[in-house]
Amino acid sequence: MKKILHLIFGRFFVVAMAIILQVLWLCVVLWQLSYKFTYVNLLVRVIAIIVVLVIVNKWTNPANKLSWTFLILLSPIFGLMVYFLFGRSGLTKHTRERMDAVNRQVEALFQRDSAEEKGLEKESRSAYLQSSYIDKWAGFPLYQNTQTKYYSCGEEMFPDMLEALRGAKHFIFLEYFIIEEGYMFNTILDILEEKAKAGVDVRFIYDDVGSINSISFGYYKKLQERGIPCVTFNPFKPLISVVMNNRDHRKIFVVDGYIGFTGGINLADEYINKVKRFGYWKDTGVRIEGEAVWSLTAMFLEMWNYINRSTEDYSRFLPSVYREKEFTSDGFVQPYGDSPLDNENVGENIYLNIINRAKNYVYIFTPYLIIDHEMLICLSNAAKSGVDVRIVTPGVPDKKAVYLLTQSYYEPLLKNGVKIFQYTPGFIHAKCFVCDDEIATVGSVNLDYRSLFLHFECGVFMYRSKAVMQVKEDCLRTFEESEEMDVSFCRRRRLPVRMVQSLMRLFAPLL
Repeated sequence: MKKILHLIFGRFFVVAMAIILQVLWLCVVLWQLSYKFTYVNLLVRVIAIIVVLVIVNKWTNPANKLSWTFLILLSPIFGLMVYFLFGRSGLTKHTRERMDAVNRQVEALFQRDSAEEKGLEKESRSAYLQSSYIDKWAGFPLYQNTQTKYYSCGEEMFPDMLEALRGAKHFIFLEYFIIEEGYMFNTILDILEEKAKAGVDVRFIYDDVGSINSISFGYYKKLQERGIPCVTFNPFKPLISVVMNNRDHRKIFVVDGYIGFTGGINLADEYINKVKRFGYWKDTGVRIEGEAVWSLTAMFLEMWNYINRSTEDYSRFLPSVYREKEFTSDGFVQPYGDSPLDNENVGENIYLNIINRAKNYVYIFTPYLIIDHEMLICLSNAAKSGVDVRIVTPGVPDKKAVYLLTQSYYEPLLKNGVKIFQYTPGFIHAKCFVCDDEIATVGSVNLDYRSLFLHFECGVFMYRSKAVMQVKEDCLRTFEESEEMDVSFCRRRRLPVRMVQSLMRLFAPLL
Protein backbone atom coordinates (compact mmCIF):
# COMPACT_ATOMS: atom_id res chain seq x y z
CA MET A 1 0.00 0.00 0.00
CA LYS A 2 2.85 2.39 0.85
CA LYS A 3 4.43 1.76 -2.55
CA ILE A 4 1.12 2.53 -4.30
CA LEU A 5 0.65 5.76 -2.34
CA HIS A 6 4.27 6.74 -3.00
CA LEU A 7 3.70 6.14 -6.72
CA ILE A 8 0.45 8.12 -6.83
CA PHE A 9 1.73 11.08 -4.84
CA GLY A 10 5.32 10.89 -6.05
CA ARG A 11 6.82 13.68 -8.13
CA PHE A 12 7.25 11.52 -11.24
CA PHE A 13 3.56 10.58 -11.32
CA VAL A 14 2.41 14.18 -10.79
CA VAL A 15 4.77 15.61 -13.41
CA ALA A 16 4.02 12.83 -15.90
CA MET A 17 0.26 13.29 -15.47
CA ALA A 18 0.63 17.05 -15.97
CA ILE A 19 2.49 16.47 -19.24
CA ILE A 20 0.04 13.79 -20.41
CA LEU A 21 -2.94 16.07 -19.72
CA GLN A 22 -1.29 18.90 -21.67
CA VAL A 23 -0.62 16.59 -24.61
CA LEU A 24 -4.18 15.23 -24.56
CA TRP A 25 -5.61 18.76 -24.33
CA LEU A 26 -3.61 19.90 -27.34
CA CYS A 27 -4.58 16.77 -29.26
CA VAL A 28 -8.29 17.30 -28.51
CA VAL A 29 -8.09 20.94 -29.59
CA LEU A 30 -6.36 20.02 -32.84
CA TRP A 31 -8.79 17.16 -33.50
CA GLN A 32 -11.76 19.50 -33.03
CA LEU A 33 -10.22 22.17 -35.25
CA SER A 34 -9.36 19.66 -37.97
CA TYR A 35 -12.90 18.23 -37.79
CA LYS A 36 -14.55 21.65 -38.07
CA PHE A 37 -12.15 23.30 -40.52
CA THR A 38 -10.97 21.47 -43.63
CA TYR A 39 -7.89 23.65 -44.04
CA VAL A 40 -6.68 22.73 -40.51
CA ASN A 41 -7.09 19.04 -41.32
CA LEU A 42 -5.21 19.55 -44.58
CA LEU A 43 -2.46 21.52 -42.84
CA VAL A 44 -1.96 18.77 -40.23
CA ARG A 45 -1.67 16.14 -42.95
CA VAL A 46 0.80 18.24 -44.95
CA ILE A 47 2.93 18.75 -41.83
CA ALA A 48 2.73 15.01 -41.13
CA ILE A 49 3.97 14.20 -44.64
CA ILE A 50 6.79 16.75 -44.37
CA VAL A 51 7.87 15.37 -40.98
CA VAL A 52 7.78 11.80 -42.32
CA LEU A 53 9.96 12.83 -45.28
CA VAL A 54 12.40 14.49 -42.87
CA ILE A 55 12.47 11.35 -40.70
CA VAL A 56 13.01 9.02 -43.67
CA ASN A 57 15.92 11.12 -44.92
CA LYS A 58 17.60 11.50 -41.53
CA TRP A 59 20.90 9.73 -40.86
CA THR A 60 19.49 7.59 -38.07
CA ASN A 61 18.46 4.06 -37.19
CA PRO A 62 16.06 2.47 -39.77
CA ALA A 63 13.92 0.83 -37.07
CA ASN A 64 13.53 4.23 -35.45
CA LYS A 65 12.39 5.70 -38.77
CA LEU A 66 9.84 2.91 -39.29
CA SER A 67 8.31 3.29 -35.83
CA TRP A 68 7.88 7.05 -36.06
CA THR A 69 6.60 6.90 -39.65
CA PHE A 70 4.01 4.28 -38.72
CA LEU A 71 2.81 6.23 -35.67
CA ILE A 72 2.55 9.58 -37.50
CA LEU A 73 0.71 8.12 -40.50
CA LEU A 74 -1.60 6.09 -38.24
CA SER A 75 -2.62 9.15 -36.21
CA PRO A 76 -1.12 12.40 -37.56
CA ILE A 77 -2.11 14.66 -34.66
CA PHE A 78 -1.14 12.31 -31.84
CA GLY A 79 1.90 11.01 -33.73
CA LEU A 80 3.24 14.51 -34.38
CA MET A 81 2.74 15.52 -30.74
CA VAL A 82 4.59 12.47 -29.46
CA TYR A 83 7.36 12.84 -32.06
CA PHE A 84 8.06 16.48 -31.21
CA LEU A 85 8.19 15.52 -27.53
CA PHE A 86 10.17 12.28 -27.64
CA GLY A 87 11.42 11.71 -31.17
CA ARG A 88 14.19 14.28 -31.35
CA SER A 89 17.13 15.37 -29.32
CA GLY A 90 15.80 18.11 -27.07
CA LEU A 91 19.02 20.09 -27.08
CA THR A 92 18.72 23.39 -28.93
CA LYS A 93 21.36 24.75 -31.29
CA HIS A 94 22.44 27.24 -28.62
CA THR A 95 22.74 24.44 -26.04
CA ARG A 96 24.80 22.32 -28.42
CA GLU A 97 27.12 25.23 -29.18
CA ARG A 98 27.59 25.91 -25.47
CA MET A 99 28.41 22.28 -24.73
CA ASP A 100 30.73 22.08 -27.75
CA ALA A 101 32.62 25.15 -26.50
CA VAL A 102 33.19 23.50 -23.11
CA ASN A 103 34.24 20.26 -24.82
CA ARG A 104 36.84 22.04 -26.93
CA GLN A 105 38.42 23.64 -23.86
CA VAL A 106 38.75 20.31 -22.06
CA GLU A 107 39.80 18.27 -25.08
CA ALA A 108 42.64 20.70 -25.81
CA LEU A 109 44.41 19.11 -22.83
CA PHE A 110 44.25 15.57 -24.23
CA GLN A 111 47.74 14.36 -25.06
CA ARG A 112 48.09 11.63 -27.66
CA ASP A 113 51.15 9.41 -27.54
CA SER A 114 52.00 8.02 -30.98
CA ALA A 115 54.32 5.48 -29.35
CA GLU A 116 51.37 3.98 -27.46
CA GLU A 117 49.27 3.86 -30.61
CA LYS A 118 52.06 2.19 -32.57
CA GLY A 119 52.62 -0.23 -29.71
CA LEU A 120 48.97 -1.30 -29.82
CA GLU A 121 49.03 -1.57 -33.61
CA LYS A 122 52.07 -3.83 -33.37
CA GLU A 123 50.31 -6.11 -30.86
CA SER A 124 46.92 -6.20 -32.57
CA ARG A 125 45.81 -4.46 -35.74
CA SER A 126 42.18 -5.20 -34.83
CA ALA A 127 42.43 -3.59 -31.38
CA TYR A 128 44.28 -0.64 -32.88
CA LEU A 129 41.47 -0.01 -35.36
CA GLN A 130 38.91 -0.07 -32.55
CA SER A 131 41.05 2.34 -30.52
CA SER A 132 41.50 4.58 -33.53
CA TYR A 133 37.73 4.74 -34.01
CA ILE A 134 37.22 5.80 -30.37
CA ASP A 135 39.91 8.47 -30.65
CA LYS A 136 38.75 9.96 -33.97
CA TRP A 137 35.00 9.79 -33.50
CA ALA A 138 34.50 10.01 -29.72
CA GLY A 139 37.54 12.20 -29.04
CA PHE A 140 39.09 10.12 -26.25
CA PRO A 141 42.72 8.94 -26.61
CA LEU A 142 44.44 5.66 -25.82
CA TYR A 143 46.49 5.27 -22.63
CA GLN A 144 49.00 3.00 -21.00
CA ASN A 145 50.41 3.79 -17.53
CA THR A 146 47.06 2.75 -16.06
CA GLN A 147 46.07 -0.12 -13.76
CA THR A 148 42.66 -1.81 -13.98
CA LYS A 149 40.51 -3.82 -11.58
CA TYR A 150 37.14 -5.40 -12.39
CA TYR A 151 34.32 -5.90 -9.88
CA SER A 152 31.74 -8.64 -10.39
CA CYS A 153 29.21 -7.04 -8.03
CA GLY A 154 28.50 -3.79 -6.23
CA GLU A 155 29.37 -5.06 -2.77
CA GLU A 156 32.88 -5.84 -4.04
CA MET A 157 33.38 -2.35 -5.45
CA PHE A 158 31.83 -0.33 -2.62
CA PRO A 159 34.68 -0.78 -0.06
CA ASP A 160 37.24 0.36 -2.65
CA MET A 161 35.10 3.39 -3.45
CA LEU A 162 35.03 4.31 0.24
CA GLU A 163 38.78 3.81 0.56
CA ALA A 164 39.36 6.13 -2.40
CA LEU A 165 37.05 8.78 -0.92
CA ARG A 166 38.71 8.64 2.49
CA GLY A 167 42.11 9.04 0.84
CA ALA A 168 41.08 12.07 -1.24
CA LYS A 169 43.28 15.12 -0.71
CA HIS A 170 42.43 17.47 -3.58
CA PHE A 171 39.14 16.81 -5.39
CA ILE A 172 36.22 14.39 -5.70
CA PHE A 173 33.90 14.39 -8.74
CA LEU A 174 30.77 12.20 -8.80
CA GLU A 175 28.23 11.95 -11.64
CA TYR A 176 25.37 9.44 -11.37
CA PHE A 177 22.04 8.58 -12.95
CA ILE A 178 20.38 7.32 -9.75
CA ILE A 179 20.96 8.26 -6.12
CA GLU A 180 18.84 7.18 -3.17
CA GLU A 181 19.17 7.73 0.55
CA GLY A 182 20.21 4.57 2.37
CA TYR A 183 23.29 2.84 3.68
CA MET A 184 25.35 3.21 0.49
CA PHE A 185 24.58 6.81 -0.39
CA ASN A 186 24.51 8.10 3.19
CA THR A 187 27.90 6.55 3.93
CA ILE A 188 29.34 8.27 0.85
CA LEU A 189 27.58 11.52 1.72
CA ASP A 190 29.08 11.63 5.21
CA ILE A 191 32.58 11.27 3.76
CA LEU A 192 31.89 13.94 1.13
CA GLU A 193 30.74 16.37 3.81
CA GLU A 194 33.82 15.66 5.89
CA LYS A 195 36.14 16.12 2.90
CA ALA A 196 34.41 19.33 1.82
CA LYS A 197 34.93 20.78 5.30
CA ALA A 198 38.62 19.81 5.05
CA GLY A 199 39.00 21.88 1.87
CA VAL A 200 38.72 19.13 -0.74
CA ASP A 201 36.99 20.27 -3.96
CA VAL A 202 33.84 18.09 -3.91
CA ARG A 203 31.29 18.23 -6.75
CA PHE A 204 28.20 16.15 -7.47
CA ILE A 205 25.93 15.74 -10.52
CA TYR A 206 22.82 13.56 -10.67
CA ASP A 207 20.16 13.08 -13.33
CA ASP A 208 16.79 14.44 -12.29
CA VAL A 209 14.66 11.81 -14.05
CA GLY A 210 16.89 8.91 -13.01
CA SER A 211 16.48 9.88 -9.36
CA ILE A 212 12.94 11.23 -9.50
CA ASN A 213 11.37 8.32 -7.58
CA SER A 214 14.18 7.96 -5.06
CA ILE A 215 14.79 11.49 -3.73
CA SER A 216 12.70 14.58 -3.07
CA PHE A 217 12.34 17.57 -5.38
CA GLY A 218 15.23 20.00 -4.99
CA TYR A 219 17.36 17.41 -3.21
CA TYR A 220 20.50 19.08 -4.51
CA LYS A 221 19.85 21.88 -2.00
CA LYS A 222 20.32 19.42 0.87
CA LEU A 223 23.78 18.56 -0.44
CA GLN A 224 24.59 22.23 -0.86
CA GLU A 225 23.54 22.87 2.75
CA ARG A 226 26.10 20.25 3.79
CA GLY A 227 28.81 22.11 1.89
CA ILE A 228 28.74 19.88 -1.21
CA PRO A 229 28.31 21.74 -4.53
CA CYS A 230 25.63 19.79 -6.41
CA VAL A 231 23.66 20.27 -9.64
CA THR A 232 20.98 18.28 -11.46
CA PHE A 233 21.10 17.43 -15.13
CA ASN A 234 18.08 18.43 -17.20
CA PRO A 235 15.44 18.95 -14.44
CA PHE A 236 12.08 17.28 -15.13
CA LYS A 237 9.35 19.93 -15.21
CA PRO A 238 5.54 19.63 -15.54
CA LEU A 239 5.52 21.39 -18.91
CA ILE A 240 5.55 20.05 -22.46
CA SER A 241 9.18 20.18 -23.50
CA VAL A 242 11.51 18.27 -25.81
CA VAL A 243 14.49 18.68 -23.49
CA MET A 244 13.33 15.83 -21.23
CA ASN A 245 14.34 13.25 -23.83
CA ASN A 246 18.10 13.23 -23.23
CA ARG A 247 19.32 11.90 -19.89
CA ASP A 248 22.70 11.65 -18.17
CA HIS A 249 23.02 7.87 -17.71
CA ARG A 250 26.74 7.97 -16.86
CA LYS A 251 28.34 6.66 -13.68
CA ILE A 252 31.56 8.59 -13.07
CA PHE A 253 33.61 8.59 -9.86
CA VAL A 254 36.96 10.45 -9.84
CA VAL A 255 39.34 11.11 -6.95
CA ASP A 256 42.40 13.39 -7.24
CA GLY A 257 42.58 12.92 -11.01
CA TYR A 258 44.21 9.50 -11.02
CA ILE A 259 41.65 7.14 -9.42
CA GLY A 260 38.40 6.49 -11.25
CA PHE A 261 35.44 4.11 -11.18
CA THR A 262 32.69 3.49 -13.72
CA GLY A 263 30.28 0.75 -14.77
CA GLY A 264 26.60 0.10 -14.16
CA ILE A 265 26.55 0.69 -10.40
CA ASN A 266 24.48 3.63 -9.14
CA LEU A 267 24.43 4.99 -5.58
CA ALA A 268 21.51 3.08 -4.05
CA ASP A 269 21.28 0.12 -1.69
CA GLU A 270 20.06 -2.47 -4.21
CA TYR A 271 23.32 -2.06 -6.12
CA ILE A 272 25.25 -3.50 -3.15
CA ASN A 273 22.42 -5.90 -2.15
CA LYS A 274 21.66 -4.14 1.11
CA VAL A 275 18.02 -4.36 0.03
CA LYS A 276 16.38 -6.96 -2.21
CA ARG A 277 14.22 -5.71 -5.07
CA PHE A 278 14.38 -8.35 -7.79
CA GLY A 279 16.29 -11.18 -6.17
CA TYR A 280 20.06 -10.84 -6.19
CA TRP A 281 21.16 -7.66 -7.98
CA LYS A 282 24.21 -8.36 -10.11
CA ASP A 283 26.06 -5.34 -11.40
CA THR A 284 29.64 -4.71 -12.45
CA GLY A 285 32.21 -1.95 -12.44
CA VAL A 286 35.84 -1.20 -13.14
CA ARG A 287 38.48 0.80 -11.28
CA ILE A 288 41.23 2.53 -13.22
CA GLU A 289 44.27 4.22 -11.71
CA GLY A 290 46.66 6.29 -13.78
CA GLU A 291 46.73 8.50 -16.84
CA ALA A 292 43.49 7.19 -18.39
CA VAL A 293 41.45 8.69 -15.55
CA TRP A 294 41.81 12.08 -17.26
CA SER A 295 39.13 11.05 -19.78
CA LEU A 296 36.62 10.43 -16.96
CA THR A 297 37.62 13.73 -15.34
CA ALA A 298 37.16 15.50 -18.68
CA MET A 299 33.65 14.04 -19.13
CA PHE A 300 32.66 15.25 -15.68
CA LEU A 301 34.10 18.75 -16.15
CA GLU A 302 32.38 19.11 -19.52
CA MET A 303 29.01 18.32 -17.94
CA TRP A 304 29.65 20.39 -14.81
CA ASN A 305 30.65 23.54 -16.66
CA TYR A 306 27.87 23.10 -19.23
CA ILE A 307 25.24 22.96 -16.47
CA ASN A 308 26.80 25.83 -14.50
CA ARG A 309 27.59 27.93 -17.60
CA SER A 310 31.10 28.35 -16.22
CA THR A 311 34.73 27.91 -17.20
CA GLU A 312 37.90 27.24 -15.24
CA ASP A 313 41.53 26.16 -15.46
CA TYR A 314 41.10 22.50 -16.41
CA SER A 315 44.82 21.74 -16.38
CA ARG A 316 44.87 21.66 -12.57
CA PHE A 317 42.85 18.42 -12.66
CA LEU A 318 45.28 16.43 -14.83
CA PRO A 319 46.44 13.09 -13.33
CA SER A 320 50.07 14.19 -13.27
CA VAL A 321 49.34 17.15 -10.97
CA TYR A 322 48.56 15.19 -7.82
CA ARG A 323 50.04 11.74 -8.38
CA GLU A 324 52.17 10.47 -5.52
CA LYS A 325 54.01 7.79 -7.49
CA GLU A 326 54.81 6.81 -11.05
CA PHE A 327 51.95 5.19 -12.91
CA THR A 328 52.50 1.64 -14.13
CA SER A 329 51.04 0.00 -17.24
CA ASP A 330 48.46 -2.76 -17.32
CA GLY A 331 47.76 -3.27 -21.00
CA PHE A 332 45.99 -0.52 -22.95
CA VAL A 333 43.08 1.46 -21.50
CA GLN A 334 40.72 3.89 -23.24
CA PRO A 335 37.74 5.43 -21.43
CA TYR A 336 35.10 6.83 -23.79
CA GLY A 337 31.91 8.83 -23.70
CA ASP A 338 28.85 8.80 -25.94
CA SER A 339 26.68 11.85 -26.50
CA PRO A 340 23.32 12.45 -28.24
CA LEU A 341 24.70 15.76 -29.55
CA ASP A 342 25.86 14.14 -32.78
CA ASN A 343 24.82 11.33 -35.11
CA GLU A 344 27.77 9.16 -34.07
CA ASN A 345 26.49 6.23 -32.01
CA VAL A 346 29.78 5.53 -30.28
CA GLY A 347 28.47 3.03 -27.74
CA GLU A 348 26.73 0.88 -30.33
CA ASN A 349 29.63 1.07 -32.80
CA ILE A 350 32.13 -0.08 -30.17
CA TYR A 351 29.90 -3.08 -29.46
CA LEU A 352 29.48 -3.81 -33.18
CA ASN A 353 33.22 -3.59 -33.78
CA ILE A 354 33.95 -6.03 -30.96
CA ILE A 355 31.45 -8.54 -32.34
CA ASN A 356 32.60 -8.16 -35.96
CA ARG A 357 36.27 -8.65 -35.07
CA ALA A 358 35.78 -11.59 -32.70
CA LYS A 359 37.52 -14.80 -33.72
CA ASN A 360 36.69 -17.21 -30.89
CA TYR A 361 34.07 -15.83 -28.51
CA VAL A 362 32.06 -12.81 -27.37
CA TYR A 363 30.38 -12.85 -23.96
CA ILE A 364 27.83 -10.15 -23.14
CA PHE A 365 26.01 -8.96 -20.01
CA THR A 366 23.00 -6.68 -20.56
CA PRO A 367 19.87 -5.91 -18.51
CA TYR A 368 17.85 -5.15 -21.65
CA LEU A 369 18.04 -6.72 -25.10
CA ILE A 370 16.13 -4.32 -27.34
CA ILE A 371 18.29 -4.17 -30.44
CA ASP A 372 18.06 -2.85 -33.97
CA HIS A 373 18.36 -4.92 -37.13
CA GLU A 374 22.05 -4.13 -37.53
CA MET A 375 22.93 -5.46 -34.07
CA LEU A 376 20.75 -8.54 -34.57
CA ILE A 377 22.44 -9.36 -37.89
CA CYS A 378 25.89 -8.70 -36.44
CA LEU A 379 25.33 -11.09 -33.52
CA SER A 380 23.78 -13.69 -35.82
CA ASN A 381 26.56 -13.55 -38.42
CA ALA A 382 29.23 -13.93 -35.74
CA ALA A 383 27.49 -17.02 -34.37
CA LYS A 384 26.96 -18.45 -37.86
CA SER A 385 30.69 -17.99 -38.53
CA GLY A 386 31.60 -20.18 -35.56
CA VAL A 387 32.16 -17.50 -32.92
CA ASP A 388 30.83 -18.51 -29.49
CA VAL A 389 28.33 -15.69 -28.84
CA ARG A 390 26.67 -15.73 -25.42
CA ILE A 391 24.34 -13.16 -23.90
CA VAL A 392 23.17 -13.03 -20.28
CA THR A 393 19.88 -11.23 -19.54
CA PRO A 394 17.90 -11.01 -16.26
CA GLY A 395 15.98 -13.94 -14.85
CA VAL A 396 13.91 -11.57 -12.73
CA PRO A 397 12.72 -8.36 -14.47
CA ASP A 398 12.78 -4.83 -13.13
CA LYS A 399 10.29 -3.68 -15.78
CA LYS A 400 7.86 -6.38 -16.94
CA ALA A 401 6.98 -4.75 -20.27
CA VAL A 402 10.66 -4.26 -21.17
CA TYR A 403 11.36 -7.85 -20.05
CA LEU A 404 8.66 -9.12 -22.40
CA LEU A 405 10.18 -7.07 -25.22
CA THR A 406 13.67 -8.39 -24.40
CA GLN A 407 12.43 -11.98 -24.68
CA SER A 408 10.89 -11.24 -28.08
CA TYR A 409 14.42 -11.05 -29.52
CA TYR A 410 15.41 -14.49 -28.26
CA GLU A 411 13.99 -16.62 -31.07
CA PRO A 412 15.76 -15.06 -34.10
CA LEU A 413 19.06 -15.00 -32.20
CA LEU A 414 18.73 -18.58 -30.93
CA LYS A 415 17.86 -19.86 -34.40
CA ASN A 416 21.10 -18.34 -35.70
CA GLY A 417 23.28 -19.94 -33.06
CA VAL A 418 23.53 -17.22 -30.40
CA LYS A 419 23.37 -18.65 -26.88
CA ILE A 420 21.14 -16.79 -24.43
CA PHE A 421 21.15 -17.26 -20.66
CA GLN A 422 18.74 -15.87 -18.08
CA TYR A 423 20.36 -14.98 -14.76
CA THR A 424 18.37 -17.20 -12.40
CA PRO A 425 19.35 -15.62 -9.03
CA GLY A 426 17.75 -12.30 -9.93
CA PHE A 427 18.34 -9.14 -11.96
CA ILE A 428 21.53 -8.48 -13.91
CA HIS A 429 22.15 -4.77 -14.48
CA ALA A 430 25.70 -5.15 -15.83
CA LYS A 431 26.83 -3.84 -19.22
CA CYS A 432 29.95 -5.79 -20.28
CA PHE A 433 31.50 -7.24 -23.42
CA VAL A 434 34.56 -9.51 -23.41
CA CYS A 435 36.19 -11.04 -26.48
CA ASP A 436 38.97 -13.55 -27.25
CA ASP A 437 40.86 -13.12 -23.94
CA GLU A 438 42.09 -9.75 -25.23
CA ILE A 439 39.37 -7.11 -25.32
CA ALA A 440 36.70 -6.02 -22.85
CA THR A 441 34.52 -3.01 -22.25
CA VAL A 442 32.67 -2.17 -19.03
CA GLY A 443 30.40 0.83 -18.72
CA SER A 444 26.90 2.27 -18.56
CA VAL A 445 25.72 1.47 -22.12
CA ASN A 446 22.69 -0.86 -22.27
CA LEU A 447 21.63 -2.75 -25.38
CA ASP A 448 18.48 -0.67 -25.86
CA TYR A 449 17.51 2.26 -28.05
CA ARG A 450 17.49 4.96 -25.39
CA SER A 451 20.93 4.05 -24.11
CA LEU A 452 22.45 3.63 -27.57
CA PHE A 453 20.93 6.72 -29.20
CA LEU A 454 19.53 9.24 -26.68
CA HIS A 455 21.54 9.23 -23.45
CA PHE A 456 24.91 10.51 -22.31
CA GLU A 457 26.90 7.34 -21.59
CA CYS A 458 30.42 6.21 -20.73
CA GLY A 459 32.60 3.12 -20.61
CA VAL A 460 36.16 1.82 -20.60
CA PHE A 461 37.70 -0.09 -23.52
CA MET A 462 40.56 -2.37 -22.42
CA TYR A 463 43.09 -4.47 -24.30
CA ARG A 464 45.10 -7.14 -22.50
CA SER A 465 44.69 -5.57 -19.09
CA LYS A 466 44.08 -7.60 -15.92
CA ALA A 467 40.42 -6.66 -15.97
CA VAL A 468 39.85 -8.40 -19.32
CA MET A 469 40.40 -11.89 -17.93
CA GLN A 470 38.55 -10.94 -14.75
CA VAL A 471 35.49 -10.13 -16.89
CA LYS A 472 35.80 -13.48 -18.68
CA GLU A 473 36.06 -15.42 -15.42
CA ASP A 474 32.96 -13.64 -14.12
CA CYS A 475 31.09 -14.52 -17.31
CA LEU A 476 31.97 -18.21 -16.96
CA ARG A 477 30.75 -18.23 -13.35
CA THR A 478 27.57 -16.43 -14.34
CA PHE A 479 26.77 -18.95 -17.11
CA GLU A 480 26.86 -21.68 -14.45
CA GLU A 481 24.35 -19.75 -12.32
CA SER A 482 22.02 -19.05 -15.24
CA GLU A 483 19.48 -20.99 -17.27
CA GLU A 484 20.23 -21.45 -20.96
CA MET A 485 17.30 -20.66 -23.23
CA ASP A 486 16.26 -22.61 -26.31
CA VAL A 487 13.82 -22.11 -29.18
CA SER A 488 11.18 -24.26 -27.46
CA PHE A 489 11.05 -21.67 -24.65
CA CYS A 490 10.01 -19.05 -27.21
CA ARG A 491 7.46 -21.30 -28.91
CA ARG A 492 5.73 -22.17 -25.63
CA ARG A 493 4.51 -18.60 -25.29
CA ARG A 494 0.77 -18.18 -25.64
CA LEU A 495 -0.60 -16.53 -28.78
CA PRO A 496 -1.78 -13.35 -26.98
CA VAL A 497 1.74 -12.92 -25.54
CA ARG A 498 3.28 -13.32 -29.00
CA MET A 499 0.87 -10.76 -30.42
CA VAL A 500 1.72 -8.25 -27.69
CA GLN A 501 5.43 -8.84 -28.26
CA SER A 502 5.03 -8.30 -32.01
CA LEU A 503 3.24 -5.01 -31.39
CA MET A 504 5.88 -3.95 -28.87
CA ARG A 505 8.66 -4.75 -31.36
CA LEU A 506 7.09 -2.30 -33.79
CA PHE A 507 7.37 0.50 -31.23
CA ALA A 508 10.59 -0.73 -29.57
CA PRO A 509 12.62 2.37 -30.60
CA LEU A 510 10.09 4.58 -28.83
CA LEU A 511 10.29 2.78 -25.46
